[in-house]
Amino acid sequence: MITFLDYGAGNVRSVINALESLGETVRLVTRPEEIVSAERLVFPGVGNFGNVIEILNEKKLMEPLREYLRSNRPFLGICIGLQALFEESEEAPGVKGLGFIPGTVKRFVTDLAVPHIGWNGVRARKPSRLFSGLRGDEKFYFVHSFYVVPEAEEDVLSLTDYGDAFVSGIQRGNVMATQFHPEKSGEAGLRVLRNFLDLHADEGLPIHVPGKTRLAKRIIACLDVRSNDRGDLVVTKGDQYDVREEGIVRNLGRPVDLARRYYQEGADEITFLNITGFRDFPLEDMPMIEVLKQTSEEVFVPLTIGGGIRDYTDKDGRKYTALEVAAEYFRSGADKVSIGSDAVLIAEDYLRTGRRTGRSAIEEISRVYGNQAVVISIDPRRVYVDSPGEVRHRVIGTRIPGPKGEQYCWYQCTIKGGREGRDLDAMTLARACEDLGAGEILLNCIDRDGTNLGFDLELINAVKKAVTIPVIASSGAGCVEHFYEVFTETKAESALAAGIFHREEVPIAAVKQFLRGKVEIRL
Repeated sequence: MITFLDYGAGNVRSVINALESLGETVRLVTRPEEIVSAERLVFPGVGNFGNVIEILNEKKLMEPLREYLRSNRPFLGICIGLQALFEESEEAPGVKGLGFIPGTVKRFVTDLAVPHIGWNGVRARKPSRLFSGLRGDEKFYFVHSFYVVPEAEEDVLSLTDYGDAFVSGIQRGNVMATQFHPEKSGEAGLRVLRNFLDLHADEGLPIHVPGKTRLAKRIIACLDVRSNDRGDLVVTKGDQYDVREEGIVRNLGRPVDLARRYYQEGADEITFLNITGFRDFPLEDMPMIEVLKQTSEEVFVPLTIGGGIRDYTDKDGRKYTALEVAAEYFRSGADKVSIGSDAVLIAEDYLRTGRRTGRSAIEEISRVYGNQAVVISIDPRRVYVDSPGEVRHRVIGTRIPGPKGEQYCWYQCTIKGGREGRDLDAMTLARACEDLGAGEILLNCIDRDGTNLGFDLELINAVKKAVTIPVIASSGAGCVEHFYEVFTETKAESALAAGIFHREEVPIAAVKQFLRGKVEIRL
């Protein structure tokens, strides 16, 4: 029996699914005394340090947690479950953590993108059953802006490099915690969970990683999901956002089946974009909720969901906030939510007034779940101009001339699936959304969508220069060389594709095989 601390923040469903896949029975904590009586306790999650501690205090769980930790019974903390063990965090000044491990939690100060998102290695500093049987070249999934700084060297279990080295795992007796997410780290992560559960596992030797660990470039499979003409949810793909062929919605497969296939083929993340939208469904009956639940039961890499992350009123007159919608997605298996058209409207209001309201979907979700949980999906198209001064937007010089030979262009943001252009450029939108609390940019390109001509490198470079958060390159991939091109000619952290994966024109395994030895990837 595993006692599981579900305090309501972030995607804990995947941890439960991973533990159950290993044959364990999971009991959720409902009362403080259930922590004190637990035999093995798991404290998972992502979120804001201050918000998590506030919830633990409200539920009167802080002292039972301290009592459990002092007893030296098996404990596994994951991500915020690691950070909460410490005394305080720069994320929430003045808020006191559990204080079990002397030390603090600090924010990354680096020229690299923050949050630190993706697959990185670990260098174990001492033997531990947690890493028993691992080769040493495995990578694990990280998603965080803050890292722990223990006072005592003997508490450090592992280090990971991101610019400088940071502590990615701690162990004090049977109390263990990792900054990475084993439940989102594929087979290697499941092995870590299995080792935690096996109290008699061989401690083995420290993992030897020659030199520094390196963050892998991510290959992301994207599934555009919508209802077909019979009302069934299908994966489809558009050509410049048109998903119909001879009047019929293209059907490229069932969402859960394709997601499972991509996981087995080595996808580093999977993104669902619900292009049908909410219409008037009650939240509990949203078809994508069930897709997420089923997928998270057997797909142990990060899942992102986009579409309908906004305030809305259903057909019964019930009102939902964007935060409530996001919370339901998180609890159904999503790790991140993607906001598209509404992000444009939110940014326009912010740029017009120069003030944060604190009530926008971006601000509310990032405040509760952390900025790493908020992805902004940008859908721009090129608008050519004769000179940089012709418009007030950010203009770039381009090597791809316009229809009249123009040498300059700006990238106009669109909403409603590309059907409506706005008076806002992609670089300004990305920067505004970062200011509001977004943690990642999913950068599409209407001009390249479905063309197989390769990613728009000029767009990607322009947006990367405008922000300090990670950027996912999307739209236009047609061959394995395009992935190499985007990773060597831009600083994008990830590359996403859809149609070529759905139709098996370019398998994910072929992309990774081509990149192997040329670009740092997860094998």
